[in-house]
Amino acid sequence: MSRGSRRRRRSCRPPGPSPEPRSGAGTCCSASRTKWAPPASWSACLWMGERCGLGYADVENRVTCKPETVMRIASISKCLTMAAVAKLWEEGKLDLDAPVQKYVPEFPEKVYEGEKVTITTRLLASHLSGIRHYEKDLAKVKEEKEKSNKALKLTQDLTKSNQEKELKEKQNKATEKTEFAKVKSEHEGEVKGQNTKLGKRHKEFEYEEYYLKEKFESVIDSLKIFKNDPLFFKPGSQFLYSTHGFTLLSAVVERASGHKFTDYMLKMFRELDMQSTVLDDNELMIYNRARYYVYNKKGRLVNAPYVNNSYKWAGGGFLSSVGDLLKFGNALLYSYQVGQFKNTVNKLLPGYLEADTVTMMWTPVSNTEVSWDKEEKYAMAWGVVEKKQECGFCRQQRRYASHTGGAVGASSVLLILPEELDSKLTNSELVAPPRGVVVTIICNMQSVSLNTTALKIAMEFDKDKWA
Repeated sequence: MSRGSRRRRRSCRPPGPSPEPRSGAGTCCSASRTKWAPPASWSACLWMGERCGLGYADVENRVTCKPETVMRIASISKCLTMAAVAKLWEEGKLDLDAPVQKYVPEFPEKVYEGEKVTITTRLLASHLSGIRHYEKDLAKVKEEKEKSNKALKLTQDLTKSNQEKELKEKQNKATEKTEFAKVKSEHEGEVKGQNTKLGKRHKEFEYEEYYLKEKFESVIDSLKIFKNDPLFFKPGSQFLYSTHGFTLLSAVVERASGHKFTDYMLKMFRELDMQSTVLDDNELMIYNRARYYVYNKKGRLVNAPYVNNSYKWAGGGFLSSVGDLLKFGNALLYSYQVGQFKNTVNKLLPGYLEADTVTMMWTPVSNTEVSWDKEEKYAMAWGVVEKKQECGFCRQQRRYASHTGGAVGASSVLLILPEELDSKLTNSELVAPPRGVVVTIICNMQSVSLNTTALKIAMEFDKDKWA
């Protein structure tokens, strides 16, 4: 059955709470799923086959948000940077396990507790390097981590209790399993811990380095912000999310590629047909760029303060549109799956990356964690939830990769839910990759939690294949 014959009206809102900020600031939400035809963008809000924007890209001038609207994608920039790292590794230009000083001698060798230690590209990509984030005080970082661990344990205990209760009810009533139990459990946990999470996000935006106004001429120049600071732990022993670590990673990319980092990334965007993805440069004229908003202490909508993100291109300095992010997600999903299609392998073009490379990127790394999803572990610039089912007719956890982003005046998420392929599909000449769901949401409002909404949308579209 073709997609066109299944065209039908959808609700104007995705399942669950709407991600649209109550102020009228804009939210661009888009999802795509390939079934029998090549990938096409689907709106999560109006009609299949379309994308839509909610609210305003510019509140003062009443410019509505639309699919072409360009916004800060914040830490989704890390996923884009990782694709560049992976490409250089495939080409033999970058050794993931070599000391970073091989490429960036300007970064000083590090000592931890009197012992010389090594930072590698692989450790940087998984936030295991020991390089600080925006907080400079190690004692405060440890205190926050202890609070976070306690909150996580409470949430896990609550989830376990709910699961046990649900299991008993199912046994008594002999009810069938539901694909959406995980989403429901996650949403309940998020609502119960909403105040804690909001407080944590607001506190993060109190760090001075979020609001740097200095323009850095090169990624090497931006290393001066943190390169002489001590490590917070021995590399490889602990996880500490670090945007500065990705600034060092950008310097590695620059030297390994032989091109200026920003030039190399823009070249990659053109190859991926991401025509709207650019640097968050305040001086350039960028068509369809949104304005950014925050709430002040009185709860009123105000313009976000001026910042210059040139110090963190790799970790949070790109602008993009929902359409471009869908292209990127589908390019990775295609690369991940194309080798599994046996009968059509000679007819299909190769992926931008090799399947084994994407598998490596999406393999959870030990000693890591993810703040936006209690089920996830961090891989290489992606948070990943692994497939899991502990008991028959109980909650079934699907495998997916995601990353969220938070910037001054903006929030974002990109989620990829691969379809579970069987031999019937992969041996068919009528079916081609990518197979699965890609969801992205970007909005010009600070401190908006989007991961759960993105997962709900992905599950809704995934469920449609069984209809």
